[in-house]
Amino acid sequence: MPRDRYGREIDYLRISLTDRCNLRCVYCMALSEPRFAPSEDMLDVDEIAQVVEAAASVGFRKIRLTGGEPTLRADLLDIVAQVAATPGIQDVAMTTNGILLPRIARDLKEAGLRRVNIHVDSLDPERLARVMRWGRLDQIWAGIEAAEEAGLAPIKLNCVVTRGFNDTDAPELARLTLERPWHVRFIELMPLGAGECAAVARTRYVPSAETRQRIEEAFGPLDSLESSNPADESRNYAWPGAAGVVGFISPVSEPYCGTCNRMRLTADGRFHLCLLNDDELDVRAALRRGEPIEQLASILARAIAAKPTGHSLELGHTTSERWMHHLGG
Repeated sequence: MPRDRYGREIDYLRISLTDRCNLRCVYCMALSEPRFAPSEDMLDVDEIAQVVEAAASVGFRKIRLTGGEPTLRADLLDIVAQVAATPGIQDVAMTTNGILLPRIARDLKEAGLRRVNIHVDSLDPERLARVMRWGRLDQIWAGIEAAEEAGLAPIKLNCVVTRGFNDTDAPELARLTLERPWHVRFIELMPLGAGECAAVARTRYVPSAETRQRIEEAFGPLDSLESSNPADESRNYAWPGAAGVVGFISPVSEPYCGTCNRMRLTADGRFHLCLLNDDELDVRAALRRGEPIEQLASILARAIAAKPTGHSLELGHTTSERWMHHLGG
């Protein structure tokens, strides 16, 4: 198992397949002048498979496919199949807005995808459309149902809480867990990049404690659940007798950097060392020089060794080069 210089086990690779998306959530991608990498810079199926093979060779066991919106990749099924077939990889998951899942959920399951996290910020159609610009609740809900029918479980629903947009909607989303075996997780805004999205993150931030209080005022106290995974970024709770789990992901108010087990690969072939820092190591150049798997693994090992101890949001430091849609969270 690879360890960084702080003794953390790093065995989880999050792979951004694209920086494009079919939505424009207010905290993620600007309506005007979104910054996309040139298509020729994007890693192809074989290049992604080589990086995953290198990661598995040094002890990585878990892969998550993110975006942008990963279902926009026409070769997504091939990517999933190759990743899932890599010796040593035990878990392949994906984060998506769910809109395209009705077409491909069963095929993804057959290709080797185990589960999905689906982004839904409100159960109110008008408020959802306001915060997840271009998004429609009926399309996302159809994706949730398709994922469940395909057996991509447990279903995890992610809600980014944004003051003035959807902060009052948290109780109704949490209430889904009373009858459904889903994990509904509420995520604090993170100031990534620059421009209007970073401004939203700084001015519309809602701490998880406030979201939890709002939920408990509506439906009663939540019971804390013990976690079997110390690297789980979600603090999990449930109501007595509930079928599902309510989680809070609090990178600003309760950082979990000390147990971080993640490395990120950008769609244009960089190992991004920490979500809220700009430090990166290029692996695309080595791939396109035809370097062997051992050399790719060496680059990954250097990235792990250079991984910072945590973010520095309290000092006002965050990414300036990468926005949320470049990194997938």
